[in-house]
Amino acid sequence: MSDIEKVKKLREATGAGFKDCNLAIKESSGDLDKAIEILRVKGISKASKKMTRDAKEGVVVVSGDNSQTSVIEINCETDFVAKNQDFITFVKELSEINNEKNSNVEQLKKAIMINGVTVEDNLVALIAKIGEKITIGKAKTIKNFNGLNNHYLHTVVKDNVAKLAVMVSLETKDKSDAIKTFSKQLSMHIAASNPLALEADSIDQAIIDKEQELVTEELKNSGKPDDIAKKISLGKMNKFKEENALLTQAWVMEPKKKVKDVLKELSISDLKIREFYRIKIGE
Repeated sequence: MSDIEKVKKLREATGAGFKDCNLAIKESSGDLDKAIEILRVKGISKASKKMTRDAKEGVVVVSGDNSQTSVIEINCETDFVAKNQDFITFVKELSEINNEKNSNVEQLKKAIMINGVTVEDNLVALIAKIGEKITIGKAKTIKNFNGLNNHYLHTVVKDNVAKLAVMVSLETKDKSDAIKTFSKQLSMHIAASNPLALEADSIDQAIIDKEQELVTEELKNSGKPDDIAKKISLGKMNKFKEENALLTQAWVMEPKKKVKDVLKELSISDLKIREFYRIKIGE
C-alpha cells in the first residue's frame, strides 16, 4: 500500500486532516496502527487545550420507554456543532447507554460504544475531530413500574435530540388514552411554565428565602406602614409559591383552570404526579 493510500485510510479511520495524517504516517514509518496511536495522543493534547473554553450550547437527548425514561445533556461551544452529524450520531448512542447505566455518568464514561472504544475515548476523538470543547452535563433517569412515564421535546434538532426536554412520571393503574394524552400535555405545560416543585411546600427553602429578601427590599423603599407592608409581603410570597408549584399553576391549555383541577376532572382515584424533570440548554 502506498503512503498516499495509507494517508487516505488513516483519514477515514480517524477523521483527522490530510496534513496530520501525512505526518503521522511518516512518523510511524508507514505503520497504520502506530499512526492511529500518534494521532490519538495528539488529539488528546488538542482536546485538553479546548477543555478550558466555555461550552454553553449543546443538546439534550431522551431515551427509554414509559417505564424507564432517561435524559442526558451534552454541551458544546456553538449551535453549529450541535447540528453536526458526527456529534448527533455520538449523542444518540450515548443517550441509549445512559439509559442502560441509569444516568450514572462515571459508569457511562467507561462504557464501550459500538466501535469497541469507551465513551471517554470517543469523546476525546470527537473533540479533536470537530475542534470544540464537548462535555457531558446533567443526566437523569426516572423509573416507574406503577404507572407510566411520558416526555416532551422542544426545539427538536433531530429525532430524540432537542434543546429542551421534560420527563413526567404518573402513578396510576389506568393505561387509557386519556392518561397518555394528559401525561403528554403535562410535559408540554412544564416545558412552558417551568415549575420549581410539585407543591408549594416542596420549593427549595433557599429559593423562598431569596425571594423573601427581594420582596422585603422592595417594600422597604415603598414608604408603606409596617403592618401594610407585612400583608403585602405575605400576599406576594403566597403568589410566588402558587405560580411556581406545579399543582397550583394555571393550566397552559386552559388558563382559567389550575393543574390540580385538570387532575381532579380526570376522575381517576389512584392518579398522582410522582415526579417531573425539566432541562434546557443554557439554563
